[in-house]
Amino acid sequence: MDNKKSKLSIFTNGFIKENPILVLVLGTCPTLAVSTMASNGIGMGLCVTFVLTFSNIFISALKKIIPDTVRIPCYIVVISTFVTILQMLLQAYLPDLNKSLGLYVPLIVVNCIILGRAEAFANKNSVVDSALDGLGMGLGYTCALTIMACIRELLGAGTLFGKVITANLFSPMSIFVLAPGGFFTFGCIIAALNKLTKGKRREKQKENKCLGCAGADGCPAAEEGGC
Repeated sequence: MDNKKSKLSIFTNGFIKENPILVLVLGTCPTLAVSTMASNGIGMGLCVTFVLTFSNIFISALKKIIPDTVRIPCYIVVISTFVTILQMLLQAYLPDLNKSLGLYVPLIVVNCIILGRAEAFANKNSVVDSALDGLGMGLGYTCALTIMACIRELLGAGTLFGKVITANLFSPMSIFVLAPGGFFTFGCIIAALNKLTKGKRREKQKENKCLGCAGADGCPAAEEGGC
């Protein structure tokens, strides 16, 4: 029972408790860039989930044979392999989504969510646990990105998944599909989550401030809560 509960906890951590976007505040650049449409939010989220899950599995399986001194370059090679596979699949089967996401698909290689989970979790845990962590974190990222994209598309374009929703209710505010609207929406969602969790989000963020840093081990600043 405890083992099942532990694995369930690993899987669900990424939804709220350690959500990559809203709690750890990782990968904000692609989050703000692609969250102008709900379809893009889901698409980007699932792309990251695919790469995150499979890279976690492979890094966990190879952790004993990867030399510690070159582990970060090895992680990047593994991640870039799955990003290449992903891009080929998108080009073959979902060309419209591939075109819509554009440069942000290959940039998944340097997404700090994926590298951070490889260093913080997959490098220290079993293959099954790493797969659950990758899947949970990826789905948590997808949910947060989709919520943000739905709000921005609805308020900024008056549509949802490309269908007109607010035609007779209010005029769309185009600022929401621009950068300022993205930052405003992002800030409001984080503030709402912080209110709902009664400040626990900020404590978790401080705990994980150095999550994606390769030099966090033994770093005095990391021990004090982040630099």
